Amino acid sequence: MAQRPYIVGNWKMNGTRAMLSEARAIDRAAQRHMKVEVALAPPYTLIHAVHREVEQIGVGAQDCHPGAEGPHTGDISASMLADAGAKFVILGHSERRADHNESDELIERKADAALEAGMRVIMCCGEDARTRDSGKAEKFVLKQLRASLPRLDDAAERLTVAYEPIWAIGTGNTATPEDVGQMHTAIRGLLVELYGQEEGAEVRILYGGSVKPENARDLLSADEVGGALVGGASLTADSFMGIALAVGETPEA
Repeated sequence: MAQRPYIVGNWKMNGTRAMLSEARAIDRAAQRHMKVEVALAPPYTLIHAVHREVEQIGVGAQDCHPGAEGPHTGDISASMLADAGAKFVILGHSERRADHNESDELIERKADAALEAGMRVIMCCGEDARTRDSGKAEKFVLKQLRASLPRLDDAAERLTVAYEPIWAIGTGNTATPEDVGQMHTAIRGLLVELYGQEEGAEVRILYGGSVKPENARDLLSADEVGGALVGGASLTADSFMGIALAVGETPEA
C-alpha cells in the first residue's frame, strides 16, 4: 500500500500517570522505526499528559459526545478533546456499542462532530460469534458500517475504518488471514461506493482482534489491511512496538 501501516493502541479503561513511562518508550521506539505510523488512545485523564510527553506518535481519544457543549454531565465533546491534544477519536467500538447501547445513528453523529472539531475518526465495525457462524458476517458488517460512517463532504480524507470481529477480542481467538482479507475487501467496496473510487481507495482499514507480535505479520499481510487497532498488547512498549516492528518487516510496508 502507498501509505505506511497505521498501528493504533487502544488503552481502554487502563492507565494512570505511572504509565506515562510506557507512552514515552513507545514514542522513542517510533522515532527509530519510521516504516509505520504509530498512535495511542489513552483514557481521557491521560490525553493531555501523553500529548505533552510524546513527539512522534499520534494521540487520540476513545469516544466523544455528539454535542458541542451543554448540560451533559460526565460527557466530553470533540472540541474539548481536541483542546486537550487529541488528533483522532475511536468511535463505534464494540464495547461501547454493547456497554452503552450506542446505535449506528448516534455513532454517525459523533463522527460528524469529531470531524467538525478538526479531528480524524477511526470507525469500528464487527460481528459477534453467532453472526459469524450463521454465515451473515459480511452482510452485518457492511450494514453496520453504512449506517455509522460520517457523511460530511471531506469525511474520507480523515477517516480510518477498523474491522474488529467481536469473537476475537480478548478471547484468544484470531481470524485467519483469509477471513480478514475477505472482510476487508468487502469493506473497501463499500467505501468506494460511498466516497468514490479515488477517495474510497485511500481510506485505511485496520484489523483489530487479538493482534500480537507473533501473529501481526501474517494478519496484516492480508488483502486490504492497512494496519492494526491493538488493545491489551498496546499497554506495554515491548508488546506494542513488537507488533509495529513485525508489520514494518512485511513486503507491503
